[in-house]
Amino acid sequence: MMSTSEHQPTVPNELDAPQTKLVYLSLLVLEEATVSELQELLGLSKLTLLPILRSLAADGRVRSTEVGYACR
Repeated sequence: MMSTSEHQPTVPNELDAPQTKLVYLSLLVLEEATVSELQELLGLSKLTLLPILRSLAADGRVRSTEVGYACR
């Protein structure tokens, strides 16, 4: 059971698509991940992940890092 002092990740209401929410939440939990790591974890193709990551980056929700992607 989680204590009330632990941070519970939340997904912004503006994110409508289930896959976008899933990618965003995964990055919140992992803190940083490569596209390949997200592909393996979520079972989504790179053709699906890359536009989602670009969209999240354009909205300022994630950033590109030396390793992969991370939430802002």
